[in-house]
Amino acid sequence: MTEKMNNKPLTPEEVTEASKQFFELFSIVKEDLHDQGLECKAEDVLKSMEQICGLAQKLRVQKEIENQPFGFNKKNV
Repeated sequence: MTEKMNNKPLTPEEVTEASKQFFELFSIVKEDLHDQGLECKAEDVLKSMEQICGLAQKLRVQKEIENQPFGFNKKNV
């Protein structure tokens, strides 16, 4: 099943929420780069964010797999 794209204009509230989340992540990466002794331009931080967020997604999946029940602990569906 595919979801239809909502083409309505974004509300100020939606943009504010997305902006807060984005800049929180941006700041984390920028500070970590700075702590490593790297002074980076915004473009460098964005490229790093792309790689870091990709790794974070992989780690999330790996953690979910590790926490799944196995053997006799599996629930019958």
